[in-house]
Amino acid sequence: MNSLSPRPGVATPQASMSSTRGLHVITWGCQMNVYDSERMSDVLRPLGYRAVSTPDAADMIILNTCHIRDRAAEKVFSELGRLRKVKEARAEQGAATVLAVAGCVAQAEGKEILARAPYVDIVLGPQTYHRLPEMVARAARAAGAVIETDFPVEQKFDFLPADRATPAGGSAFLTIQEGCDKFCSFCVVPYTRGAESSRPAQAVLDEARRLVAGGVREITLLGQNVNAYHGEGPDGRTWGLARLARVLAGELGIERIRYTTSHPRDMEDDLIAAHRDLPQLMPFLHLPVQSGSDRVLAAMNRGHTADDYRTLVARLRDARPDLALSSDFIVGHPGETDADFADTMRLIDEIGFAQAYSFKYSSRPGTPAAGAGMHVPEDLKDARLQELQAMLRVQQDAFNDATIGQVVPVLFTGRGRKPGQVSGKSPWLQAVSVEGPDSLIGQIANVDIRHRYTNSLGGILTEETDRA
Repeated sequence: MNSLSPRPGVATPQASMSSTRGLHVITWGCQMNVYDSERMSDVLRPLGYRAVSTPDAADMIILNTCHIRDRAAEKVFSELGRLRKVKEARAEQGAATVLAVAGCVAQAEGKEILARAPYVDIVLGPQTYHRLPEMVARAARAAGAVIETDFPVEQKFDFLPADRATPAGGSAFLTIQEGCDKFCSFCVVPYTRGAESSRPAQAVLDEARRLVAGGVREITLLGQNVNAYHGEGPDGRTWGLARLARVLAGELGIERIRYTTSHPRDMEDDLIAAHRDLPQLMPFLHLPVQSGSDRVLAAMNRGHTADDYRTLVARLRDARPDLALSSDFIVGHPGETDADFADTMRLIDEIGFAQAYSFKYSSRPGTPAAGAGMHVPEDLKDARLQELQAMLRVQQDAFNDATIGQVVPVLFTGRGRKPGQVSGKSPWLQAVSVEGPDSLIGQIANVDIRHRYTNSLGGILTEETDRA
């Protein structure tokens, strides 16, 4: 690690400073990973790195990983095998490539990555990417790879560049909270992202203000438990998410505000009131419940019952009648019985969801559920997941069908799949495509919804535009 000779195949930072160099970031997982990838690009920009669309054109490749899905680590090693071929092909042409693995798999499996993929140059966790320039320099002079997967005392946000590249399309993610103290029995997040921490409100406001100045009209506030936000305010007092949202809407004039992901235990009265009071707070909320069985919820260590969730949803819908809900569901948690699964199906039927994400339980090493025993057979998990997804599909289709014939304001974020189309999102986070010019991208326009497709809506532009 302290050798002064360059590591073979790794470009020195001095070379990076002398010319523009290609950076290709592959992002898997949640919106927080998207934000992290954007910020890693910002950190590397002073070294001359600029985005390129393919890995074979990149002087540095970052694989930003997610540890939530089944067989997450194996998928990373499969992708690394492909990237190894890219790195070797470039080396044959005399071009050096820095290969980095970031994110939650890197945090959880860092040593295993270096053992199985010794051609990887840098392994870094979610809390250390502000050190990337230093890591690149160390990798260039080291005989081995650089690994940074600790939880540093300093807040990484204090060391990130103040300026960030403004995302195209008028919509941006903004991380305000990280980590989790809930320790759900199935979840690795507390071990890969660390304890809950909140950014100071002034830092969030400053970043949001720069985004608005760059043309952003919608900001999605991010956190593992975003409604547990408790940042220090400019007045020295603790601000919750509701107060932050009110200031973003009122003082900064942000036209659309979203937040994700929420925990039912942290949905406080003032945040419910904000949904009532702020038209800028979009009428769509991702509020995971995971199961409708009290027995399974207790085994998951969720800290609430199914009826607690029902009551919370009723209060939210009373405050905001047009609110649509999304959720996460896990089937086959250890010990889940037919009766438990029936309770989940009953809750879904009663609540009604506009969208949902559903998964089979898969064991995560080091989590309490991994050693619980009482594992549900895979074929039974498959059958339950299929039944659950069928009900959720009916509900999603019904929700989207109800939008047909309505005129809704759509924020256009990019080109559509077909030539001549632009696409965007409704207030309820539905994907909407219309025929229209690229000049609509980053703008809000009213759309008469005419069609429902499998996972999106289609319509035509109306004469009147809307900025709300």
